[in-house]
Amino acid sequence: MIEGTFFIEKVKCYFNFLETECEYRIQCEKINGNLFYEILYQDDNTAVSISYENIENYLLVIVFLLQEGKLPNYDDKTKTLHLNELNARIMRLIGADEINSNLHFFLKFSAQNPIEKSLLKSARELRLCLKHISSYKM
Repeated sequence: MIEGTFFIEKVKCYFNFLETECEYRIQCEKINGNLFYEILYQDDNTAVSISYENIENYLLVIVFLLQEGKLPNYDDKTKTLHLNELNARIMRLIGADEINSNLHFFLKFSAQNPIEKSLLKSARELRLCLKHISSYKM
């Protein structure tokens, strides 16, 4: 189990590119006791939710395609895109040079435990996927 403040701190660190490169803004931070933590980033067209269920040890990164500035229904699979599916579809569009450049970008971070390693892996994948989200086909 990890502390909520630790999770929020690591997300802000590893996913900082959302603010600096992509111009997303943090919309909310949730710490529900020691059970559930979430940060929601958003720009005009897209929202990214990074959440962690402590009891289940479950990290979830979801990209939402906004509808008139609002989050879509979670069950709308055309607008609610889980990172693992995005990654599987988009990675085949990305060349080795871009992958290596992205890996180099994240060398400044050092993950110390399993949740940090999962967060860092998700941040690396998300950074590549967001650059190619317009190529995503359902």
